[in-house]
Amino acid sequence: MAHPGHHAADRPDDTAVVVLGDGAEPVESATWAELRARAVAVADDLWDLGLRAGDPVAFCLENRVDFFALVWACQDAGFRYAPVPTRLTAEEVRHILSDCGARVVLHSARTRSVVVPACSELDGVTRIDLDPGDVFGAGSGEVPRYERVEGVALLYSSGTTGRPKGVWRAAPPEPIEELPPGDQLLAAAYGVGPGSVYLSTAPLYHSAPLTFLVQMGRIGATTVVMDRFDPGAALAAIERYRVTHSQWVPTMFVRLLRLDEAERRAHDLSSHTFAIHGAGPCPVPVKEAMLDWWGPIIHEYYAGTEGAGTCVIGPQEWLARKGSVGRPIRGRVMILDDDGTELPVGQDGQVWFSESTDFRYLHDDAKTAGVRRADAATFGDLGHLDDDGYLYLTGRQAFTINVGGVNVYPREIELVLLEHPAVADVAVFGRPDDEYGEQVVAVVEVAAGIEPDTVLEADTVLEADTVLEAELLSHCRDRLATFKLPRTVHLVDELPREPTGKLRVADLQARYR
Repeated sequence: MAHPGHHAADRPDDTAVVVLGDGAEPVESATWAELRARAVAVADDLWDLGLRAGDPVAFCLENRVDFFALVWACQDAGFRYAPVPTRLTAEEVRHILSDCGARVVLHSARTRSVVVPACSELDGVTRIDLDPGDVFGAGSGEVPRYERVEGVALLYSSGTTGRPKGVWRAAPPEPIEELPPGDQLLAAAYGVGPGSVYLSTAPLYHSAPLTFLVQMGRIGATTVVMDRFDPGAALAAIERYRVTHSQWVPTMFVRLLRLDEAERRAHDLSSHTFAIHGAGPCPVPVKEAMLDWWGPIIHEYYAGTEGAGTCVIGPQEWLARKGSVGRPIRGRVMILDDDGTELPVGQDGQVWFSESTDFRYLHDDAKTAGVRRADAATFGDLGHLDDDGYLYLTGRQAFTINVGGVNVYPREIELVLLEHPAVADVAVFGRPDDEYGEQVVAVVEVAAGIEPDTVLEADTVLEADTVLEAELLSHCRDRLATFKLPRTVHLVDELPREPTGKLRVADLQARYR
């Protein structure tokens, strides 16, 4: 049986969720019985407001127990729920609320300042402030008044090209009491069970953290969730709560590796037997360093909000094929050219998955048609396969830079720059150029302890504002064709990334165009 209600009946006093504040200190927690009662009470109140299975509801909340209760209320009553990122502006929040058609919007004191103005111009929307939380969802939650049917998330894309698009996906077809096949696979392949403790390091409103929240809740694992990521606090949490499973993004690995050796070795991580990461390929040197530190427990997945397909790769597989994101867990990966012709092994093209899940973009049939063909679909990424069917990503179609009619893939240049010891993080994108159409621009986050005027290994100093910029240009020139070389390198203290590791490319383009 797979549902928080079952865990509440079988082991009501066991901990379902712990929310951490600063450091590894808990600020909230809930047992399975408490979480179940809160979820039922919330679903009852939403039902009383007129919501029925399939209706949209939105909430804008930080990581807290209420977030878990809202998710399970919607999952239990069949609502289609849109978690709204807390870092958005009021106008961005208004777009999502209007686009998804939410009739009820819930928020906290922390997000009140953006949700209130976002709702001010929307008609027919009921806004509920959960703080101080003494009214809504205050019922006993003993017997549901609503019809129990499986709900599903309505997530919004990151909006790297235009406004965010809602990703509509079908609700799971299995009866609500059954563990879906994907969750069964997770439990069997990665050893997740009722005795597991899962560390969630990112905002829950994003696709992967939300997916794992639901999966861990169905399986019955305890979830320890950080309000915000801090590398030292993450290690302390693994030790304190005897974490067995965890999820990360590559930028978190970078920040973990920046900790001094004494802090890295100060915590007992022996309970930690499985770590998984996604949100883009991990630079090879970073993953090598993490495997040297944590051992062969680091797995990787390649997936997306749409559910077009999923690839996975284990630590031993990755060590044999460094840089790969793995093979598909269902169907097969196809590499297609612009005409839809399948390309041979080793040749770059757009990555497509067969046997894709059913999805579409709300109010955008043209965009949906551009990423779906029969039962196949794509995230828009570029890559190639090796002889054994392992996928290697090389870029994203939407971010391809056209230099004098030749396609340049930012990821290739980023990987070259990440080989340099002065580079902690990097973003490469195109900027308009009168002569060539576009030119390559690199924005580099400088590694800790490196001064821009320090010469690391330069043989030739090119024209640049700092010695380090010149060194990085020289580094690229030794490794890349001339047309791929950055025309400009900008040095920054920190790249604008979301807590999940997703880069805010639009912010960089606006600043450096």
